[in-house]
Amino acid sequence: MLQHIITSKTRRKILELFFHHPKEIYYLRKVVREIGEEVNAVKRELDILSEEKLLLKEKRLNKVYFTLNKNYIFYEEFLKIFAKTNFLSKLIYENLSKIGKIKFIALSTKFPKNVEIKEDEIYLLFVGIIVIAEVESIIAEAEKNFAKPINYTVMTDDELKFRKKNNDPFIWRFLKQPKIMLVGSEDELMK
Repeated sequence: MLQHIITSKTRRKILELFFHHPKEIYYLRKVVREIGEEVNAVKRELDILSEEKLLLKEKRLNKVYFTLNKNYIFYEEFLKIFAKTNFLSKLIYENLSKIGKIKFIALSTKFPKNVEIKEDEIYLLFVGIIVIAEVESIIAEAEKNFAKPINYTVMTDDELKFRKKNNDPFIWRFLKQPKIMLVGSEDELMK
């Protein structure tokens, strides 16, 4: 998807690795193993990304460790971009036609940040005429990779409008938090 925007395949793979695992700390050889690229290319890209301050670099004993800089000026923007390439998003995009007539799919930024949510919160909102069995199948497959439940809700457009109009705290709690639109626009969702 991003090969024409981020032309370096190695850089793209490194960014995906770090943004798909934002809490992880990596050293050079671990990055090489994870992305399957040549060590010199990986080292060059890690140096570029740490010079840019997107990655923080820390030397411990005989290894240099890299982590995402969550204070980087474009951190949130990159997070949103790479959230659309994670395992769950890829499954959703690959199966869009099977899911039904979709108006919106919104993903909480808590999902790509791997932040725990409360029992009454959701990571994903599907709006439209949705085939529940397809969504359940996608979520079940993604949960194997995510290693914890992925809370979501499905509703029709009329139900969403009704719940927003009646100030349903469940739906407004989700709508007010930062989110990534996988399908549809946030402006339309918030109307």
